[in-house]
Amino acid sequence: MTIPRHPRVLSGVQPTGDLHLGNYLGALVKFTRLQHEMETFIFVADLHAITQWQDPKKLKSQVREIAAAYLASGLDPKIATIFPQSAVPEHAELAWVFNCVARLGWLDRMTQFKDKAGKHKERESVGLYTYPVLQAADILIYKATHVPVGEDQKQHLELTRDIAQKFNHDFEVPDFFPLPEAVVEGPGARIMSLRDGSSKMSKSDPSDYSRINLTDDADTILQKVRKARTDPEPLPDTLEELKARPEAQNLVGIYAALDGRTSAEVLAEFAGVGFGTFKPRLADLAVAKLSPIGEAMRRYMSDPAEIDRILAAGAARAREVAAPTLAEVKSIVGYWAG
Repeated sequence: MTIPRHPRVLSGVQPTGDLHLGNYLGALVKFTRLQHEMETFIFVADLHAITQWQDPKKLKSQVREIAAAYLASGLDPKIATIFPQSAVPEHAELAWVFNCVARLGWLDRMTQFKDKAGKHKERESVGLYTYPVLQAADILIYKATHVPVGEDQKQHLELTRDIAQKFNHDFEVPDFFPLPEAVVEGPGARIMSLRDGSSKMSKSDPSDYSRINLTDDADTILQKVRKARTDPEPLPDTLEELKARPEAQNLVGIYAALDGRTSAEVLAEFAGVGFGTFKPRLADLAVAKLSPIGEAMRRYMSDPAEIDRILAAGAARAREVAAPTLAEVKSIVGYWAG
């Protein structure tokens, strides 16, 4: 018999580089909505960040910047638990137990490591290889039931489910860990580069014109949208025709996500319209939606002590949930209790 669980959502963003439009539409908007639907834990993934080299002098300020973006986007620390991952040591301790539950073959199948490591996997950190196991610990230390994920993270969530299932089976504790479900619905799940409609918008892209950063001012947003790659044809009538035009599909998708509409509804309004007309409309919409976010981020960043207070309070709340879970795991595994 499956024990009914209180719905709980968990997710996080790494403090590496500037947050952009794709992060906002693909993650932050969803976080803000979900906090009103279920118990919500949102962390800054600084443990994950150091799987690749980070300047220690910058990392703390980058953590604050991600927290500022959460707050500016509408996450309410009185409702959602917002905290730095490294401030809750239970994440790392549970990850070790899961390292002993997960199988090497499971990690060998993780495509994200192959994508990030390329031809030189021997030079990558062990942390980069095993970070899907830490990701499983992030989720299961809170016994989260739902996780907002993009298409590129679905495989990691499946690994989390496999680890949970194997732990439950091996230690004969049915239903101890839930099998979390993906939250993928809604607009803006996958925003592509403004320079290449076949590549995801990314903080690591060397071209700043490939993305709209949340801290970009109005003039910069206007310029980036104006220079976004397109084709010479006007917008089509149908989504089927749009599929063959990745840059056009991306801009229509961005407009739809920013305006809270479907791509089909946007096409119904703009079918037959050229990009000389569509781009200015998109730019104005982007400025209207994103400028207040950037202004709020700068306001929060001007008061780092307040951000630190919010993060510390969130970490304390997170540990209230994480610590009992870890204590149960230690008992189940058979650790010495003293």
